[in-house]
Amino acid sequence: MASTRVRRLVLAAGLAIGVAVAVATFAVGACRRGGAPGDPLRLGYFPNITHAQALVGVDDGTFARALGGKLVTRVFNAGPAAMEALLAGDLDATYVGPGPAAIAYLRTHGQELRVVAGAASGGAVLVVRDARTPADLAGRRVATPQLGNTQDVALRTWLRAHGLAIGDRAGQVNVTPLSNPDILSLFARGELAGAWVPEPWGARLVAEGGGRILVDERTLWPGGRFPTTVLAVSRRALAERRPEIDALLRAHVELTARYTARRDAFLAAVNAAYGKLGGKPLPPAVLADAFSRLELLSDPLAAQLADQARHAQALGFAPPGEVSGMVDPRPLQELARR
Repeated sequence: MASTRVRRLVLAAGLAIGVAVAVATFAVGACRRGGAPGDPLRLGYFPNITHAQALVGVDDGTFARALGGKLVTRVFNAGPAAMEALLAGDLDATYVGPGPAAIAYLRTHGQELRVVAGAASGGAVLVVRDARTPADLAGRRVATPQLGNTQDVALRTWLRAHGLAIGDRAGQVNVTPLSNPDILSLFARGELAGAWVPEPWGARLVAEGGGRILVDERTLWPGGRFPTTVLAVSRRALAERRPEIDALLRAHVELTARYTARRDAFLAAVNAAYGKLGGKPLPPAVLADAFSRLELLSDPLAAQLADQARHAQALGFAPPGEVSGMVDPRPLQELARR
């Protein structure tokens, strides 16, 4: 039986997503606060190593230098809250999972955001305590970072594919949205049967929570590649702040190239930045385990991104519509030609 604390956390998460959707819907038709050219660029990101370029770029000043020191950052736990801020005009750009980006794009009929680059592929896993098959999760509680986030959509899609109903009745899988730190705490105490999470939380659930990986999401995609993180910008920023968006994108590409050229040094920088946000860096073995399932890139993997949007639509998180215009390849293409 779930503890009182779990029930409080679930209720809070449900209320949070409801407020986020309401605020975002209001923001689409409301007067926007958005930043103007010359103001600091407002960038969102998460304290996950799947946002590695953001972790390093903020921490070592790469982004600030590219933007002439005019940068303001905000840290989020999961995608729906970041999309709320972008749609409300409180962010110009954010690193975010493809699920919330696609949902926001479809809910606003393609009017409010564009994906201008990829950031990470892979790095998402289902960690369990003792389950050996999907059926072993029936009647049990499995967590995701937030209702409607990328891992939440992936888990629900996977459960449906295996014929498992989602809910809180007997025989159904109770999918519970919780923050990543709460997932780790509750999993370690045996109050969760599993969790579908981004790295480094998967590696931490194994190392600190005694879990085992039941599903490495790479195995569910052709070629093992799928977007875990993308760089999304508001259409207003793309139209009115193009020089700053280009500067941000150049820095993003530079950071990705540093990862490719000097991987060990870059991962050390990722870990140092992660430690500043999370209180302490990861043990080297946990960092290596997490990055063994993760690839940094700039390609948005548009075809797989479209598939993820269709998964969100099938679950009822996003309305019908096409996402063919969600990725704007021009800024990245123009940067490559310079």
